[in-house]
Amino acid sequence: MSGGVDALVVVTLVLVTAAATAAALTRDPVRQAAVLSGLGLCLALLFLAVQAPDVALSQLAVGTAFTPLLILLTVRKVRRSGRGEASGDGGARGKGDARGDRGAGTARRGGGR
Repeated sequence: MSGGVDALVVVTLVLVTAAATAAALTRDPVRQAAVLSGLGLCLALLFLAVQAPDVALSQLAVGTAFTPLLILLTVRKVRRSGRGEASGDGGARGKGDARGDRGAGTARRGGGR
């Protein structure tokens, strides 16, 4: 019986190693979140194989669901805020105000002398 359990642990360790390598080599954050979710599932299977069901359930919840979800929400927020600054009047007004303030300060100093 011990040989079967050892083989299961070795198989899950290979899966974890492959998933972790894939997560490290993936560059796109959205795809990386999906691969990270798969890594969390592989880790949960590993914890089940070493008879730690409580840790497996925690890993399943956090590593497979919550962490990738937070990554996806963060990527979405960053991409939306990046689009808002790149186009639209918001970015131009901010730069214009800063230049206008500097220009006004320079004009006052020059005009007062």
